[in-house]
Amino acid sequence: MLDLGGAKMGASIPKAEAVIDATDASFGADVIEASRAQPVIVDFWAPWCGPCRQLTPLLERAVAAAGGAVRLVKINIDENPAIAGQLRVQSIPTVFAFADGQPVDGFQGALPESQIKAFVDRLTGPPEASDLEVLLEMAAESLALGDMGGAAQAYAQALQMDPTSPKAIAGLARCYLSAGDLERAREVIAMAKPGVADPELTAVKAALALAEAGGGETDALQRRLTADPADHEARFELAGALAAEGNFAAAADHLLAIIAADRGWKDGLAKTQLLTVFDAAGPGSDVARAGRRKLSSLLFA
Repeated sequence: MLDLGGAKMGASIPKAEAVIDATDASFGADVIEASRAQPVIVDFWAPWCGPCRQLTPLLERAVAAAGGAVRLVKINIDENPAIAGQLRVQSIPTVFAFADGQPVDGFQGALPESQIKAFVDRLTGPPEASDLEVLLEMAAESLALGDMGGAAQAYAQALQMDPTSPKAIAGLARCYLSAGDLERAREVIAMAKPGVADPELTAVKAALALAEAGGGETDALQRRLTADPADHEARFELAGALAAEGNFAAAADHLLAIIAADRGWKDGLAKTQLLTVFDAAGPGSDVARAGRRKLSSLLFA
């Protein structure tokens, strides 16, 4: 049990702000008693401490992001040395986390923001998924199951909640692409903010480009290829037609076959198209992962 000596224990847990300055005298109420209701982070600092000036704003940001699940108490050790002495603080910044009246975690020195966030997350537990996140997960599941109507409805609801959500924009555009409605897909993609970097949005843009490029009749192209397997032009057009239909795996196989036979065919056109197919399938897809391995083995064999 931690001996707090003369620290005054408040009779009730005060309703405090998420970030406050405390003293030796108020430590009992601001930290010990308050930590019985929610975790409390204590930041021991001093005005002359450079690392403290780096750490404290990051702590404040992480606590604010926790949305009230944790509070931050800052103690200037120059003005309040007693509690720091009891806790054997030998260098600053030093940070303690209190829960149920006792220290449960802590660290010394300035840490990267990612580690500070992880520190706060350990105290508060994983954040609950927002309504938007739940809706997006439902939409993605419907899309994966081929339920385009359910997916489109869920993505549309998500866009009502956040009209700028790149995942909702990409998902709804993907639904229109699957239905062959390229115009509506273009309109939805245009809703994205310029410069937004999102892998799903990148993928659907690539898929739209492939669909717009189109291709010939797959049956006719397949007959040409059967008659002459070395007809790279027919194979390339067939890959384009398959990609336009969303059959990225078959399209990738045909493009890899061209590269295997002639790496420099039409100044690397097959490789350029293959990378677009990888983008359209998604960087984490089996098509992209397996295709990139095959491409590497062909190029660097």
